[in-house]
Amino acid sequence: MPQGKPAVVPQDGLTTRQRRNRPLLVVHTGEMKGKSTAAFGMALRAWNQGWSIGVFQFVKSAKWRVGEEAAFRALGKLHDETGEGGAVEWHKMGEGWSWTRKSGTEEDHAANGREGWAEIKRCLAAEKYDFYVLDEFSYLLKWGWLEVGDVVSALVSRPGHQHVVITGRSAPPELIEAADLVTEMTKVKHPMDAGQKGQRGIEW
Repeated sequence: MPQGKPAVVPQDGLTTRQRRNRPLLVVHTGEMKGKSTAAFGMALRAWNQGWSIGVFQFVKSAKWRVGEEAAFRALGKLHDETGEGGAVEWHKMGEGWSWTRKSGTEEDHAANGREGWAEIKRCLAAEKYDFYVLDEFSYLLKWGWLEVGDVVSALVSRPGHQHVVITGRSAPPELIEAADLVTEMTKVKHPMDAGQKGQRGIEW
């Protein structure tokens, strides 16, 4: 796609503007780091366009204060105070769908994950946000906590102009097939190969 121009123009009856502005379902998957980082980079662009942003962060511990969370909460506050950029809401699930880190069985976490997905579906139906980041969401599908067909159906049939970015390893084939943009992060080199642990400012 030199200079951002598509190689072919489909005969779909849409104008160039309509085709260009249709909402996207995006998947960042693969074994290598960078999936969430890329998603939040897209969210920064969305914020700059004045779009409302909803982040739903699964699996990562609710105790973690990741850099992206601090930055987006600051951007949300800036929007509230000055009107610059877009509104931001960050929903931090920890283990499944929970507002604090809780112990429990796998079924407890699965139930929490299902409630998290139910909340996302409610938001999609209400067209609450312009841009969604469903961080580490693919794990809920991999572990069988959610029915893949239900998830794909709800995402494909979402109303209005809502972009959705999903991150996480092992995205199922059905989700990849339904997505408009799929990136797979593959490892070439990683500091951990040389025995180096994750570090501040790079991993969090």
